[in-house]
Amino acid sequence: MIQLPPGLKKGDKIAIVCPAKKLKKPINNALDILRSWGLEIIEGKSVQSGYHQFAGDDQLRTADLQQYLDDPEIKGIIAGRGGYGTLRIIDNLDFTNFLAHPKWIVGFSDITVLLSHILAQTNTASIHGQMPGTFDDASPKSLESLRRALFGEKNEYSYTSSFLNRSGFARGQLIGGNLSLLIALEGSVSAMDYTDKILFLEDVGEYEYSIDRMLRMLKRGGKLKDLSGLIIGSFNETEAEDIPFGQSAEEVIQELVKEYSFPVCYNFPCGHISDNRAMIIGKDCILKISGQDAVFTQ
Repeated sequence: MIQLPPGLKKGDKIAIVCPAKKLKKPINNALDILRSWGLEIIEGKSVQSGYHQFAGDDQLRTADLQQYLDDPEIKGIIAGRGGYGTLRIIDNLDFTNFLAHPKWIVGFSDITVLLSHILAQTNTASIHGQMPGTFDDASPKSLESLRRALFGEKNEYSYTSSFLNRSGFARGQLIGGNLSLLIALEGSVSAMDYTDKILFLEDVGEYEYSIDRMLRMLKRGGKLKDLSGLIIGSFNETEAEDIPFGQSAEEVIQELVKEYSFPVCYNFPCGHISDNRAMIIGKDCILKISGQDAVFTQ
């Protein structure tokens, strides 16, 4: 059975840490928003640290995250930003105390490493959602969805896709995150199980050929054939090539899954965009798709 951390309550303490890159700018506005939700904020050493591009060296970032994984008074941990670096520390973390006192872990992008590892190794749910480093550009709906997820309230997202969906209904455990990181985790103890799951994918700043290659790796590895549903978020800031690739990420996916029957929706509000809605990895969800309209409930 999946382990769902308890919903937060007003007065709870949460920690902000940076397991990957250092912050680009102060996050005072984000901390004020979190405080307005009734939370007490503890800042880890990595929030103010720097070591080349990282938020402190590997040892500092490991110790910082470990401290709050172990502290039973900390009811949630939110990554300050993504970037790159979580993969460098993931194998040095001990989740023994975390399992005894599970808490919400929040982030996206590079933090997919941590979210995937937690699901694979502890069978505990986590939140793919906005981070303090992205709060300034975040839509009000995305921030409210994060608050609701943290406090144990239901989220339902309805939207209309501009790309041709595949209609259908699916219910099952949600997995997914950043495509590049999911590929990087394959073959390791941090990799997710895709069988009978509803998978969501997003990515940013990749060449179209690279997106094609990673998606074909998933298919060749048997990760797509037994899905219950597929949710495609934003694939934005795609790098231009001298000779056009000829297919968008959505067109590549449409081609790769045409032999399967599970429902597929595109342009879902998640990823490296302002309207990055909270998604609880490991928790059951419902996906209803009818033509261009899709409804996600969790």
